[in-house]
Amino acid sequence: MMLSALWGGLSLATLLAWASPSASLLRQLEFSTNITYSMNVTNCPGYTLSHLVESQYGLTAQLSLAGKPCDAFGKDIADLTIEVTYQSRKTLHVKLYDTADQQFIIPESVIERLSPPTESFTGSSDLVFNYDSSPFAFWITRRSDPDIMPIFDTRITSLPPTPIPPFNSSDPRTAFDGFPLVFEDQYLQIASALPYGTNIYGLGEVIADSGFRRDIGADGGVGTIQTHWARDVGDPIDENMYGSHPIYLEHRFNETTNTSSSSGVLLLSSAGSDIFLQTPSNSKVSLIEYRMIGGILDFYFFSGPSDTEVIAQYGETIGYPMWQPAWGFGFHLCRWGYANISEDIANIAAMRATNIPLEVQWNDIDLYYAFRDFTTDPVMFPAEELHQMIEELVSNHQHYIPIVDIGLAVTANATDVYYPFSNGVAKDTFIKNPDGSLYIGQVWPGYSVWPDWFGDNTLAWWTEALKNWTELGVDFSGVWLDMNEPSSFCDGSCGTGANFSALHPFSVVGTVVSGYPECYNDTVWGPSGNMTINGTSTNSCPPTTMEAHSKRSIGAGGEPDANILSPPYTIHNGQGALSKNTIATNATHHGGYVELDVHNMFGMMEEKATHLALQTIHQGKRPFLISRSTFPSSGKWTGHWLGDNYSKWKYMYLSIQGILQFQIYQIPMVGADTCGFNGNTDEELCNRWMQLSAFTPFYRNHNTYGALPQEPYRWDSVADASRIAIAARYSMLPYWYTLFANASTNGLPPVRALFYEFPNEPELFDVDRQWLIGSDILVTPVLSPGATTVDGKFPGRHTVIWRDWWTHVAVETVSGANTMLSAPISHINVHIRDSSILLLHQEPAYTIYETRQGPYSLLVSLNKAGTASGNAYVDDGESYPPGANRILDFSASDCELEIWSHGAYGIPKSSRRSQFWEPSSPRQ
Repeated sequence: MMLSALWGGLSLATLLAWASPSASLLRQLEFSTNITYSMNVTNCPGYTLSHLVESQYGLTAQLSLAGKPCDAFGKDIADLTIEVTYQSRKTLHVKLYDTADQQFIIPESVIERLSPPTESFTGSSDLVFNYDSSPFAFWITRRSDPDIMPIFDTRITSLPPTPIPPFNSSDPRTAFDGFPLVFEDQYLQIASALPYGTNIYGLGEVIADSGFRRDIGADGGVGTIQTHWARDVGDPIDENMYGSHPIYLEHRFNETTNTSSSSGVLLLSSAGSDIFLQTPSNSKVSLIEYRMIGGILDFYFFSGPSDTEVIAQYGETIGYPMWQPAWGFGFHLCRWGYANISEDIANIAAMRATNIPLEVQWNDIDLYYAFRDFTTDPVMFPAEELHQMIEELVSNHQHYIPIVDIGLAVTANATDVYYPFSNGVAKDTFIKNPDGSLYIGQVWPGYSVWPDWFGDNTLAWWTEALKNWTELGVDFSGVWLDMNEPSSFCDGSCGTGANFSALHPFSVVGTVVSGYPECYNDTVWGPSGNMTINGTSTNSCPPTTMEAHSKRSIGAGGEPDANILSPPYTIHNGQGALSKNTIATNATHHGGYVELDVHNMFGMMEEKATHLALQTIHQGKRPFLISRSTFPSSGKWTGHWLGDNYSKWKYMYLSIQGILQFQIYQIPMVGADTCGFNGNTDEELCNRWMQLSAFTPFYRNHNTYGALPQEPYRWDSVADASRIAIAARYSMLPYWYTLFANASTNGLPPVRALFYEFPNEPELFDVDRQWLIGSDILVTPVLSPGATTVDGKFPGRHTVIWRDWWTHVAVETVSGANTMLSAPISHINVHIRDSSILLLHQEPAYTIYETRQGPYSLLVSLNKAGTASGNAYVDDGESYPPGANRILDFSASDCELEIWSHGAYGIPKSSRRSQFWEPSSPRQ
């Protein structure tokens, strides 16, 4: 959660004391004094390649500055090394770094890399590295189709002519003065030509106004600036936010042959950056340009050629997603504002009384004493009563998750006892100022410190803190990690030299939340949020009306305080200065690292440490984590929620692109705050959102302090919608579970854009109001207030039979265009693809455990030829590492069903029913 959600622009009266500059920043200050930066790359000379050495695995060479240094935004580095490794038949690694090895490179202890190849792929890889020696440039082609435009092409002759004036006239940084390779200590630049108007996805984390498909500046678009600098902010549109994922998927369609191929590009760097997607006026090509403020150029190229294969190849490179416990797929409930243990208990009872399945009860920071991590408030959440509540949950096969904020309180005086802090000081586990003193910022508990994940003792200290918490009665099943961009409420080390007892924890008592969803007028209808009052509809908008999207404003969404005057190069950070609302860039870490270089990895490193800690605490069990700030490889350690969204219809729609994005990023366990976090929800929005989220991986209802309660039992219609949707979700659990097993073993995305399965249908390339679960379940939610119908596309152009999940009726579809579907309140359209066989739970119950104890059924949806097939993965749902399992393969043809089964895990012999949906009639 973010402070501005409550206080808006209210400034904090705090003692400000900037940390003194680190050695690296002192060098920068020296350069800024003694060197005049040109602030322009026009005269940058590029590099010349020499001393080429080829091997059976690739090549290495030296790059030398080809002329006089230009010192555009830093000091040019004269000597570089390039290493090209054919990692496999599908993955190519191209690494450019300073020969002196002074630039920051992500340590392998933080992100494990692929092992060096032991087999030569130089002659068999589908990707081919090509280069020019002077000026040095490289391009990547497909061996299988060498005549098409390269996947990546840095040749200046392939790019549009320069200079190109700013495409945002108010922001000179949006100009393209030239496309040379620039490699400076504080600035790196490289550009590649792309096919005109090609389809690009990824490069997040972002909520893009253009949708899941990124705006590349063609055909009336304005282009994209994707900034990577982790930031605590309430779900802005077209700005940098919590996580950084410099990976994109390109889906390239050939209109002549009506075929497509996909590829992917990862720049593995934690440096703050701007990544531009643009199509200059009158250009026949589009382009991508990377502008980094540090690090090296460490590229991985993935050949696909399908979209799911690209995603899987990326997963093989940075690590496949963690194994999820089966209970994690249940319904989770939380709010900031469960003020005491009695409210938790009453909420759990109300869910049971209304027969709305509740798998996991959560607590936000209300749980803490004085907002201090690893504590409970002795008055509001007495440890013994909390322990009893958790024991009761466990006895009913339910679970409990508390929040862990990342800023730990500094003790106020000598009599103040807070063991996690004093123990951390003793074990040297906190981030420091350059002079070696504690870096002290400010978060909820007041003056605060942050763990240094590079420290030798930090993992053991963190594990001890979590373990001690369980022994105090907080016997959690999983952990929720928040504020880990990391967030700070003051600038710099504002607590250095301060009177710690003078600053008290924040208070939110008395906060009143205003604002309701579009089309609900609380000044007319009052605060209830009901759909009808005295039989009259409260909807003030015409049917199917939804708030229009505004065109984005390039440059941090038009942020007026963007720090554009601070040399050398200023990325488009939505907060302006890089140190605003976070740890200052000169804060220091063990190993001599400065925050400037490692900032974007903070959340991922916390996730890794917490995951490893939970393996120690819950030995033999799969950890369950949900976190906010993420980075490449985060999916190995955690799931993700989409942050502090808003109770608006628009944000329900925008959540779909977030879920699709994180499948690319190999963090498939993802979902939104259902019914919205900021602001008040209303009955209709919550009804539709509870249905939608039931068909996404992570399913949690969560809202802010002081807002209208939005538990699903608050309105009868929402309760009905929730029971219906959750029953369908729990029925589908074997299917979800199999998809996630495939993700954890092969990197295949559980949730898919429609074009992943139907790559040659261009009408699907921008669809982000529908999605597929795996390859076989199509979801078409209502996203507008007052609607009783919804439009959706049915892929396949009449080659596929789509059947209604609820009625089993085959849909009469419109080929290549929208089909109108009935969608009364409490109904969501879900359809099953033909040719599929799905293993389901026949009797969805109140909890995941009870559901798994019941019988299975098979859903068989035959195609026109009368055949279908499928498979399922089954295990105990909790063991780590995964133990005995069973693989089931299904095949139906000629009115016969065959099942092949192998593995050591025993499945109860209670499955006795199969459903056959045949093409000859709507339902059989």
